[in-house]
Amino acid sequence: MSVKGQELTYSGVIIIVGIVGAIKGNVVYCIGMEAAKKIASTMMMGMPVDTLDEMSRSALSELTNMLTANAATSFFNAGITMDISTPTLLYGENISVKMSSNQVLCIQLLADEYPIEINIAFEN
Repeated sequence: MSVKGQELTYSGVIIIVGIVGAIKGNVVYCIGMEAAKKIASTMMMGMPVDTLDEMSRSALSELTNMLTANAATSFFNAGITMDISTPTLLYGENISVKMSSNQVLCIQLLADEYPIEINIAFEN
């Protein structure tokens, strides 16, 4: 876990989920291209993924939707109401994203052996 600045630049897949309600901000998931293909394949019952087609992009977006919705449910259970936006998926080289706060909490984890970076920013 680390703290980053407002500007993120990443090569691979970036999935952005907005947060609204009592808490406002955004969550940005960063996944390397090869890891994204492997994760999408796993979500699609082992179907081979050679390129990020519409189905594999949908699977990755759904994964981030489930993860962020689960966190939103935990906040709700703690008495904090929030909602999330539909995920927006971008992929390519050197993609720049400006987060909603100057301080961004960065969590790095492994999904099986595939690295995922989760960047979380709350306004105020």
